[in-house]
Amino acid sequence: MTDAQDPNGEDVELELHLLLESIYRKYHYDFRSYSEASLQRRVRAALVHFGCPTISRLQERVLHEPSIFTELLRYLTVQVSDMFRDPTYFRAIREKVVPYLRTYPSLKLWVAGCSTGEEAYSLAILLSEEGLLEKSLIYATDINPESLRRAEAGIYEVERFVRFSENYRLAGGRGSLSDYYTASYSSAVLDRCLKKHILFSDHSLATDSVFAEVEFVSCRNVLIYFERDLQDRAIGILKDSLSRKGFLGLGMKETLRFSAHADSFHDFSPEDKLYQKL
Repeated sequence: MTDAQDPNGEDVELELHLLLESIYRKYHYDFRSYSEASLQRRVRAALVHFGCPTISRLQERVLHEPSIFTELLRYLTVQVSDMFRDPTYFRAIREKVVPYLRTYPSLKLWVAGCSTGEEAYSLAILLSEEGLLEKSLIYATDINPESLRRAEAGIYEVERFVRFSENYRLAGGRGSLSDYYTASYSSAVLDRCLKKHILFSDHSLATDSVFAEVEFVSCRNVLIYFERDLQDRAIGILKDSLSRKGFLGLGMKETLRFSAHADSFHDFSPEDKLYQKL
């Protein structure tokens, strides 16, 4: 590996900074406060994919070839998700949060960083089984337009449903996950009754502001990729979007403990990473 490719080299840090600044100015996607170590790993993978010897060469292509930027987004954003991922989290929502959600005449929920949609559909299934889906609207947002297209289609590889079904069972599912999709050859399509209660939309916690008041926000495994200042900005947006005594769910490796907004929340179920706005 040359010095220019050394992940600890000053040249790489400068090149990465210039790449992110170029992306922000040309495409208005702001990765400048994302975790540098994580970005370096992802950009190194992108260099191999695009056959670029340096980040500067990648920057040049990104500036002059918009299609390259669209493809690069797959590397800069984390697209890892499963239905009912971390089943104990969904079981806790079902057993601990749903009793509160029942008290509202209508519900708005937000899945921030929805990736390819698995979590949003999981939440819709849970709400359906608790008799709440008909009065609910789920906003599912991400910054990657390709991921949003896949999410809106609701089509996944059928072999993934073995794991999805086990997660569903562990999450306290009341029936069979197969009740919610139709399998055909190698693909499975989720039921339209779920899709009609989910609105998929572009939104960035780095640059955008509050767009709705909601009773529940799930933002899992997003904050771990942000530097501290951006974490505080994002949590501030999530907080401001929540109604009084609304609920916030985070990823298993995330916490509000050191956030500038920690005093705005009650540790509702800390072992499940569920918080309630004061």
